[in-house]
Amino acid sequence: MQTILLTGADGQLGRELSALLQAGTMDPWTVPPRFAGARVVGVDIDTLDITDAGAVGRALGEIRPDAVINCAGMTNVDACETQREAAFRANALGPMHLARACADTGAALLHLSTDYVFCGEASAPYAEWDAPAPRTVYGQSKLLGEAYVRAQCPRSFVVRTAWLYGRHGANFVRTIARAAREKGELSVVNDQRGSPTNALDLAYHLLKILDGGAYGLYHVTGGGECSWYEFAREILRLSGIPCALRPCTTAEFPRPALRPAYSVLDRLALRCTVGDEMRDWREALASFFATETQKECIQK
Repeated sequence: MQTILLTGADGQLGRELSALLQAGTMDPWTVPPRFAGARVVGVDIDTLDITDAGAVGRALGEIRPDAVINCAGMTNVDACETQREAAFRANALGPMHLARACADTGAALLHLSTDYVFCGEASAPYAEWDAPAPRTVYGQSKLLGEAYVRAQCPRSFVVRTAWLYGRHGANFVRTIARAAREKGELSVVNDQRGSPTNALDLAYHLLKILDGGAYGLYHVTGGGECSWYEFAREILRLSGIPCALRPCTTAEFPRPALRPAYSVLDRLALRCTVGDEMRDWREALASFFATETQKECIQK
C-alpha cells in the first residue's frame, strides 16, 4: 500500500486530493490503481511547518512516505509584496526542506507552482521551456522554490497551475457568487486572460503524473482560455444569480502586486507523457455546478 504525505492538506487542492484518494473515484475521474487504498497522511501548518527543516526531516523519517505532494505555500499575492521574508520561507525554503528530506528517504516529491513565474506579456500559451520572468514577489519566490526542488530531489515533479477553484476554501467562483448576491452589480477585469482550473481535474492529473514517473516540469490547467470577466459571466449564468456585470480594465482596480495580462499555459509535457484529459474550462465549470453539494457550497 502506498503512503502519501500531503502538505497543505486543509487548502482547496489538498482537500480535493485527499477526498479523491480516499474515495478512489469521483466522477468523472478514477485514481490510478497504484493509489487505490493509499494511506494518506495530511498535514498543514498547525501539524507540520515546512519552513522548519528539522521538523520536516523528522516527519518524513517517521512517516516514510512513498511520495509527498506539496500543496503548501503562501498564496496571498498582494501580501507577498510586503511580507517578502515570509514568502521566501514558505514558497522557496519550505519546498527545499521537503526536497532534501525526500532525497534522504527516497520519496518522490510533487510540488505545485504557478503561472506567476511568467511575466504575462505573451500572446500565445507558455510552454514548459519558455523562460520565466516573474514580476512579483510571489512569482519570484515560487520560481526559486521550483529551482530548489529540482536541484535537491532527483525524483521530483514541478507542476504549474493557474486560476484554481474548487469546493473548498476561498476562490474566484465563491467570491463572484457571494459578491453578486450581496451587491447585485459587479465590475470584473476583461484584460487579463488565463485558464480556469477545476481543483478536482487538477487533483486527478497530479496523481496521473505521480503514477507515470516521468520526473520534470509540467503545466496543468483547464482547457481553453478566457478573461476574468468572461469567467465571471459564466459563473453567473450557471449559478442563476441575478447580477449586472460590467467589464473593466486592470488600471481601474490597481493592486499591490502586478497581475499577468496573459498567463495561458500550454500543457505540452502532459500531452507527451501521461496524456492530457483536462476538460475545457466551460465543461469543468458546468460539472462543478452540477451536484447539490456544489450548489450548496456556492450559496454559502
